[in-house]
Amino acid sequence: METKSWSASLEHGGYAENKDLVIEHSIVAVEETSEGTSVNLVTPNEFGNPETYLKEILEERFGESIHVKYIDQCGCGGYVLRVYK
Repeated sequence: METKSWSASLEHGGYAENKDLVIEHSIVAVEETSEGTSVNLVTPNEFGNPETYLKEILEERFGESIHVKYIDQCGCGGYVLRVYK
């Protein structure tokens, strides 16, 4: 369990080719984040803004126990979605 805010890098290697893997590991990252902290989900450029494919899935899964906020596109090309727990 992550007890402080952290980042999950989900943008390189197999992630860039597999949206389902990005979604699956994003869910795991949120599950591993302690209440009162956040996780930055860094997602691949290939799938575009994660608000369009990831935000709703996380909100359906975790309900009101999370708050999801799009941060920005990274200089490296990926995108950052912050999930507060």
